[in-house]
Amino acid sequence: MEKQEKKKHCPFLALRNHQNLMDYVYGMLEQYDSSLEQEVEERTKELVEEKRKSDILLYRMLPRQVADKLKLGEAVEPESFQMATIFFSDVVSFITLAGKCMPCR
Repeated sequence: MEKQEKKKHCPFLALRNHQNLMDYVYGMLEQYDSSLEQEVEERTKELVEEKRKSDILLYRMLPRQVADKLKLGEAVEPESFQMATIFFSDVVSFITLAGKCMPCR
């Protein structure tokens, strides 16, 4: 085992080199604090990116006013329309075509 590796496994070896126990513990806590801060920063970046993706998806599916109200937790009042158009479509042989396609990754 190398000298540095032994220090990691046995803190008392560090004390043999005239290092104060409190200094050793303080150094370990600083390292832990630094790694936690880095982890939080990385996770925050991931969270922001996922939120951006979910917002894009939400705005594609719903009108912006409705999506904004839902994001704020507000109630969305139903609307009434005098006239509306409903479009039904059937793509010939869609199931056969879809079965031959490979999924996107």
